[in-house]
This record gives sequence, structure tokens and C-alpha cells, in this order.
Amino acid sequence: MEILTSYNLIAGVSLIIILSFLFNEISKKTNVPSVLMLIVLGILLQYVFEFFNVGNINFFPILEVLGIVGLIMIVLEAALELELKRDKLIPILKSFVIALIGLVASAWVAAIILFNFVPNMSMQSAWLYATPLSILSSAIIIPSVSGLGGTKKEFHIYESTFSDILGIIMFYFLTGKLNTANDTGVFEFSGTLVLTILVSLIASYGIILVFQRIKSQVKLFLLIAILLLLYAVGKQMHLSSLIIILIFGLVIANMRLFFRGKLSRFLHYEKTHQIYHELHTITAETAFVVRTFFFVIFGVTIAVASLFDATVAGISSLIIISIYLIRFVLLRIFVGKDILPQLFIAPRGLITVLLFYAIPEEAILESFEPGILLFVIIVTSLIMTSALIFDKRRSLKALNVANERKVGTMSWKAPTVNEMK
Repeated sequence: MEILTSYNLIAGVSLIIILSFLFNEISKKTNVPSVLMLIVLGILLQYVFEFFNVGNINFFPILEVLGIVGLIMIVLEAALELELKRDKLIPILKSFVIALIGLVASAWVAAIILFNFVPNMSMQSAWLYATPLSILSSAIIIPSVSGLGGTKKEFHIYESTFSDILGIIMFYFLTGKLNTANDTGVFEFSGTLVLTILVSLIASYGIILVFQRIKSQVKLFLLIAILLLLYAVGKQMHLSSLIIILIFGLVIANMRLFFRGKLSRFLHYEKTHQIYHELHTITAETAFVVRTFFFVIFGVTIAVASLFDATVAGISSLIIISIYLIRFVLLRIFVGKDILPQLFIAPRGLITVLLFYAIPEEAILESFEPGILLFVIIVTSLIMTSALIFDKRRSLKALNVANERKVGTMSWKAPTVNEMK
């Protein structure tokens, strides 16, 4: 019986989206990341394909496209939620510093571990393989921290977004070092970064001014298409394209800040705010669908047996321990004593997988076991889940104690004059 028919594919795609929605609801109640459930679903599909003798399917091109689009949507979704206010300047800078130092320090330690334990691994290749393993996953963190308090939630949104962007910039800087023809020095790289920011600001202002005048109801996917085009063209020109997406999101989310003085005369705030609101909705929906299929296909493509390999477990465990030790030191220095559950919210996910598949052919090592990737993703996600569950129970316990004290205080009645006698 032919399983890969058009109707079966439509039914399968629909069922996966429905299950993903249910996983999200389960995740809200249990704090188990929906990403893990999607990966498990993908692993189960492996056995379904094997049972029906479905031939080898090359999922990599699909995975690569889904990863890129998902990355753009996730960064845009995060940027649309960031408010740039004077009172948020310190939290934003603090998150940026923690993300930057955490990324570089984690990559450095992971590179040393890989260099010493993976055969034929040069230090240059070790840095390249270590970078994806050192990037926080905003795809997992942002949906998972919705139940945290305002300050802690904001910290995780800022930190994970910065980690994504800085990690991608660092990764492509390292890949440029592999090919001396494409290698750019630090100054030239910094110049490219500044150019990217300027291009991003000009493009953002231009898009907003043009789209506020478009009267057609069908314009949001046109806007997304333009952003995708800018990303792709930017990549071809060796610009840090993700910054274009981030800056556009920041500009449209903080229009009153960017359109000040004489520029404010050109802004129709009500119309642009409506575009922002609709874009926020459609970005979240698109990110949900893309993230769903990315992790399901990733689950289909992974070799589960590698998880039970002693070498994979040993190397992965060392990397995981280093992640939390570095994070503990950074949070104690920059945040203070109140570092729970922030200490344990450091999952790896979409960016890790995407950049791993983006490693240039000349740098790919057969001796590196992809199971390390899966091991780190699963364990860091489970640690985050446990921390969030513990934090929720602790908060509920503290709330119950506070309520009991309040009830006890209200039930106490001052003695009457006769009683005092």
C-alpha cells in the first residue's frame, strides 16, 4: 500500500499541527517543553516509516529551510515583545553582557572538551562545533518562561534573544576563518556589523513608512516576504542578516522612540500600530507551525541509539556541567543571590541544530557523534523543566503561607473592655 499519497500527507501534516497544539497546552500545565514532545513524536515516526517500508527520504533541505524561516520568525517574535525604555536600559545591558560572556566562555570550555575527547578534532574545528552547543534556545525559553515574574521573564527574553544573535554572528565569523579567501579580520568584521545596523535602520524606516500607506487588507505576508528577502540578500552580501530582522522588530515595537521630533510627522501611529498588532499575531502563528515541523523532522532524522553510547554520554555530561558552572558564576556576579530558577533555564534547541547542519563540508568530522547534540538538548531541557516545576511549587507554597497569615490576621479580634477586665 502506498503511504505517501497526497491525502495521507495532508492528513499527516494536519495531525502533527493538532498534536503540537495539544503539546503546547500540556507544556503550560506541566512545564515540559513542547519541543521535547515534538522530538519524541519525530522519533516515533521513524518506526512508523520503518514499519511501512518507506524508503530513505532526504529531509535535510526541508530541515534547513524550516530552520532558517523558524529562526527569523522566532527572533522577530521576540523583538516585537521588547520594550526599549529608559528604565529597561540596565536590564537590557545586563542581559547582553551575560549572554555574550556566557556564550564565549561556554564555547571555550566546550571546545577544550571536544578537542581532548573527539578523535582528529583540531582546536579550530572544536570551536566551530562548540559554538552551536553554547547558544541558548529562545525557541524553548520564550514560551516556557511565560509563568515567571515580570523581571525574570524579561531577563530570559533579552538573554536568549541576544544569545541567538551573538551565537550566529560568532559561528559565521568562525566559518569565515576556515577559508582564507573569505576570512575577514576583526576590524573588517566590525565594519560589516556597523554596515548591517545602518542598512537595517534604513530598511526598517522605509518599510514602516511605505506599509502604513498601503490600503490593501492583504499585506502582512507581503511584509514577511520582504523581510525574508532582505535576510537572504543580506546573507549573500555576507551581512549579519539576523540583525536586520531584530532591528525591524525593535523599530516597529518602539515606534514612538524611533519616530521622534520631525520624524513623528511622517508616522501614522494608529495605522502602524494595527500593522504591529497583526504582525505580532501572524509571526507567533508562523513560528509555531515552523517550529513544529522543524523539531518533528529533526526527531525523524536522529539516531536514537547514539544516546546510549558511553562516549557520547561522557562528553555531553562534561559540556552540560560546564554550562551550569559558568552560568552560576555569571549570575552570582551580575544578578546576586536570587538566581533561581534562572540558573537552570539554559536549554539548547533550534539554533543548535540549525548551525550544526550549517557547518561547512570541509570542517565536517566523521568522528564527531551527532548524538552529543541530542543528548545536550534533551538533558538541558529536562533540567529547565524540573527547575520551572520546582519554582512553581515554591511560589504556590509561599502564596499559601502568605494567605494563611492574612486570614489569621483578619480572624484576630481585639479584646473588649470587659474581656480585658
